[in-house]
Amino acid sequence: MLIVLARVAGDRIMAARRTDESASFGIEYVKDLPSFVAAEERATPRWVWDDTSHWYPQLLAARVRVDRCYDLRLCHAILRNSELTSGSALATGAASSWDAPRVPDRPASGALFELEGDEPRVDADPVAELVLQREAVARSAQPGRIDRLLAAESAGALIAAELEYAGLPWDAARHEEILADLLGPRPPEGERPAALRELLEQVQQLLEAPGLNPDSPVDLLRALGRVGLQVTSTRSWELKQLKHPAIGPLLEYKKLARLLSANGWNWLDTWVRDGRFRPGYVPGGVVTGRWAANGGGALQLPRQIRGAVIADPGWKLVVADASQLEPRILAAMSGDRGMVQAGAAGDLYAGIVASGAVETRDQAKVAMLGAMYGATTGESGRLMPRLERAYPKAIALVEEAARAGERGEIVTTRLGRSSPRGQGAGYDEVASESEVSRARNRARAWGRFTRNFVVQGSAAEWALCWMASIRRRLHAMADGTWLTDAPHLVFFLHDEIVVHCPAELTDTVSEQVRLAAVEAGQLLFGAIPAEFPVTVAVVDNYGQAK
Repeated sequence: MLIVLARVAGDRIMAARRTDESASFGIEYVKDLPSFVAAEERATPRWVWDDTSHWYPQLLAARVRVDRCYDLRLCHAILRNSELTSGSALATGAASSWDAPRVPDRPASGALFELEGDEPRVDADPVAELVLQREAVARSAQPGRIDRLLAAESAGALIAAELEYAGLPWDAARHEEILADLLGPRPPEGERPAALRELLEQVQQLLEAPGLNPDSPVDLLRALGRVGLQVTSTRSWELKQLKHPAIGPLLEYKKLARLLSANGWNWLDTWVRDGRFRPGYVPGGVVTGRWAANGGGALQLPRQIRGAVIADPGWKLVVADASQLEPRILAAMSGDRGMVQAGAAGDLYAGIVASGAVETRDQAKVAMLGAMYGATTGESGRLMPRLERAYPKAIALVEEAARAGERGEIVTTRLGRSSPRGQGAGYDEVASESEVSRARNRARAWGRFTRNFVVQGSAAEWALCWMASIRRRLHAMADGTWLTDAPHLVFFLHDEIVVHCPAELTDTVSEQVRLAAVEAGQLLFGAIPAEFPVTVAVVDNYGQAK
């Protein structure tokens, strides 16, 4: 059963119900949304709405959880751009309000569409949009494939809302201690902490630049140039190539300054409330399908402060990450039996060494990263022919993706998310040599993007399926207990999850997390014997997991 929810003029909520594909929609108007959803949820419908981030938080605030949804805006973006649905009316039609970017802070009472009499205006009508989307799926050459992606994307939207609602356990006092240990006592507003002041004095003396502001790239480049150090940027990786007494303290200054800026006292005051860090996640926020964060830097928590992520008394953190996810995805996508076998023993890079393709684990890692990201020089370039001989199908897949990008074509992930279309290496016959060179460089750069798109995007799909399976399994364990009173997801970072869990349930939760990884692999690759092992740690604080 589908129930479509929409806000209409006058702050009214409409529910359109359909029991099966052949039935028409029945319309009713809802006075109390949480009560209505809680009552209907007993029949486990699939809720359809324009944007999960606009509907689900208010339900969670009323302690109403939903099992399934269909996020029209997220699914529209996939169907609009996927090569699997490129001939559909949705993909070929004119742009509409469904193509507009999501507005995170839209008021909850804002009308989704206006009523003309008793009928909604079609342009933003969620029922009409749903019909259009289902037609696009049905007419696809592989409807089951794209449907799995839409279901996973929508499940991810529910998970994102639940992560923000539950929050990541955070000990503000421990965070203060970490900052004091690394930076010194909290300084008056606008002043640098003691550790940064001391490092700054060293750098200024060693560079003979008493007025230097190392936070200014222009100022820093000028000071480096005066002592004969010629660099084109102030990035740490480039500074590490220099030999000068000032470089050590300068790099330490930059590291601590990043910590202060990203996760210092101001961040703590802004983002941690009532013992929880509640960032805003943005499912599908990156073109590959990876998530982004809307404030708080949830996807970039540095290791220095992870010790402040502390489980509640009597609870533990179950931290799991998928080992070597992207190369395993490449092995499964390509059906390269040699690479699948290399990962079967546990450590894929060690398996590559055992196959005789390279001599050391470091070489295996460098070669694989080069294959997936397009590194053609240095150690990666030297090792690539050996990797290609050992695993021809895997390397052929990423090479063809790169060539497609260079030609200006799109590439598609395992479940059907397609890349934007590049410009290719086209140029006029009368183009100058420099114009031809620039066109070729642009094409090669886009080829590196499409090379990685198919792997990273498919890995993001695996992670969505993994989390969706974990969510379902944890809910079954809860047996009616409210979300945050039972084991629940509290953090996600690309290929890593954290579950907040009563101490006595950690073994069961750990096993369910591992089983969910197996299920995710089967959803994407069926009977292909690829393995996706996860490393699980049960800890009191996040910093202990690594």
